[in-house]
Amino acid sequence: VQLVESGGGSVQAGNSLVLSCTASGLPHSNADVGWFRQVPGKGREAIAITHSPGSETYADSVTGRATISKDHAKNTVDLHMVSLKPEDTAMYYCAADFRRRRAPRLTDVLDLAYKGRGTQVTVS
Repeated sequence: VQLVESGGGSVQAGNSLVLSCTASGLPHSNADVGWFRQVPGKGREAIAITHSPGSETYADSVTGRATISKDHAKNTVDLHMVSLKPEDTAMYYCAADFRRRRAPRLTDVLDLAYKGRGTQVTVS
């Protein structure tokens, strides 16, 4: 299983961006997928998870500003963020695993078996 993130960069506060995670080696439609972020010197923060439409769960810090979705045609998991703030500056990682037999929880994100190498987002 390989996860590769893309879409990071430097943006101005108030703008939006879309992060994408391309997954290979994992059945896209049958996977729990999520995003977490980390600032150097701080712990990892789970921010979103889903396995199917309607199962999305978000951290309070991004609720109302983030949307996680699967694009089955592209085999990606996208994280669309709007109204970016300087405190959103972090390395963003996607994570995935075979789908659990229950609704995904935000706390599951950091336990998902497969993780990418991250993409940096800087908001100024």
